[in-house]
Amino acid sequence: MIRLFACLAVVFALSGCRNGVEVTQAVTTLAQNAGDTRVAKLLFGAVESGSNQAAEAVGFYSRGCQAGAEQLAETGPTWQAMRLSRNRNWGQPELVDYVQDLSRFAASLPGWEGLYVGDMSQPRGGPMLTGHASHQVGLDVDIWMLPPDRLNLTRQERENISSISMRRERGAFTNSRWTEQHMQLMRAAARDPRVDRIFVFPGAKVAMCNWATGDRSWLRNIRPWYGHHYHFHVRLRCPAGDRNCEAQAPVPAGDGCDQAQGWVNDILNPPPPDPNATPRQPRPEITMARLPAQCTTVLNSD
Repeated sequence: MIRLFACLAVVFALSGCRNGVEVTQAVTTLAQNAGDTRVAKLLFGAVESGSNQAAEAVGFYSRGCQAGAEQLAETGPTWQAMRLSRNRNWGQPELVDYVQDLSRFAASLPGWEGLYVGDMSQPRGGPMLTGHASHQVGLDVDIWMLPPDRLNLTRQERENISSISMRRERGAFTNSRWTEQHMQLMRAAARDPRVDRIFVFPGAKVAMCNWATGDRSWLRNIRPWYGHHYHFHVRLRCPAGDRNCEAQAPVPAGDGCDQAQGWVNDILNPPPPDPNATPRQPRPEITMARLPAQCTTVLNSD
């Protein structure tokens, strides 16, 4: 109940009481959402199309939804969306445009016909039935490391084909499949002003730190993270005007190369376990009550 009253206070503060009808609707939605214990992934995972609303990213990357999403075409001149059975080739208009722009650059690289595009978001975002904790607001996309040699894969081929791993020594180094074209692609991806950050395994970040010359400012957007050796994960900034989109903390200053080398050092020579560390607990299911109240409206929209 305390949480509900706090939320109501936020609603009135943000609205400035300019529109009594809107405030009343918001209060009603909050009250309904506060006790909604339905498991969100089961609801959002069952929706097959986007909402008929203005485009908006709602909430945080790992706890939110998306209104008015666009579907990336399954096949374009310089891309193919993969794993079509998942129905995760949806995103905010900025993300769809970004993927198309990056794919055109990829097609200019030797040996690349474009991009194989992995998961974006579900039609209305929200938690997924399997896999990602993020990808919920239509601003995340996974780009496969596999250079496409053709862009006429059938639906079944897209289910069967797999990307390729770039890591060696548990992610401390890149392997023989890693090429300069991968680094050129990720540099172009990171330089785009729409990008907030890009996640990739630590050895790839260190390789790019050793490779980069001249302007190195783009390196700060490349962040080492667990996994991410079959694909790299691009996260866009909250679009201008999306008042309900929650931005991530700013990327730390500097190029981040020292921090990435620290990750590599810990992989090669793991520090002793902390005897006082608290065992990691399983993540609780995200219920509708734990999502922004607006997500109930998104879910129920025609």
